[in-house]
Amino acid sequence: MARPSEEFLIAWSSLTGHDPAPGWQAISLPSAGPVKVKAGRRTPTNLETVLLFFPSAKIPRSEKLPEGKGFLVERIESINATGLWLALTRKAAGSPELFAAMACDAVGAIDNAAATGVAESKLPQAFIRRVIAWQQFMSRGATPLGAEAELGLVGELTFIVYLLQAGVPTETVLEGWVGPEDAPQDFVIGLGSIEVKTTLSTAGFVAKISSLEQLDDSTYSPLFLAALRFSREETGLSLPELVSDLEHRLAEVPGAVSFFHEKLLTAGYVKTHETAYTRRFQMRELLFHRIIDGFPRLTRSMMPDGVFRAVYEIELHSAGEYIFPFDAALKSLGVLK
Repeated sequence: MARPSEEFLIAWSSLTGHDPAPGWQAISLPSAGPVKVKAGRRTPTNLETVLLFFPSAKIPRSEKLPEGKGFLVERIESINATGLWLALTRKAAGSPELFAAMACDAVGAIDNAAATGVAESKLPQAFIRRVIAWQQFMSRGATPLGAEAELGLVGELTFIVYLLQAGVPTETVLEGWVGPEDAPQDFVIGLGSIEVKTTLSTAGFVAKISSLEQLDDSTYSPLFLAALRFSREETGLSLPELVSDLEHRLAEVPGAVSFFHEKLLTAGYVKTHETAYTRRFQMRELLFHRIIDGFPRLTRSMMPDGVFRAVYEIELHSAGEYIFPFDAALKSLGVLK
């Protein structure tokens, strides 16, 4: 869970950061397990920063620390030979509100990791992974998801619920959810992969295929397409409610909620945008299709020389003979016995 923003905002507002000498002004905040946490300002730029001290952890000098248009992470050289100081600092071009949200969430990731028994030596990576997730989120524009992307994320999260309810291990599900990383398919799981498509249409199911690789089973086989039909109903769940439901489902698995949050960030979802997602979706139908020879699709091997990219649409009602039972699909993927 993210830290309350007030403790950072109060600390930042009480500091000036106008010292002409390069360095930091900082105020101590509650520790994150063994990690000392300070909120401060970089001098002489007066920009907000979060300082973290890991008593015995190390990261290789060769490891490149994350940096975006609105922030950077840097090592702080210390008189002490032991321990590691890291600083997360807003750049002048960065949004103060977005930086505050990132700082609260990134320090909260250390809180969560420490609380679940993660070794201190691994806590810097927990912090860096979360910052990288924010970096990816910011690279997408740091704005709320559009209507199509919102529906797509609802579909992927709903499918995660189906997988968990079917008994697929939580770690397998979360690690296999690669859609947020713009992989060709949304899930690489077990022996193969699954692409998830969603619609609000009441008649037919037109699926937009975004690449020649999306329905190509030459890399991962078996390959399935999961078609989820939703309707707009007041009895349905909004995207934030679906996220909350999954948080509760994952809460008993150490580290799962934190990893889930990183995936959501990469997908373009942050809690600060919750009020933008007011639509409520009711799940109506799930159909599984096995992608094999004869299925209506285009792949790179089918293209004449010179054609290297294609976006196309298929009507899934014309592919009824390829419908495959959900449980049987999971067994063929090797994730259920």
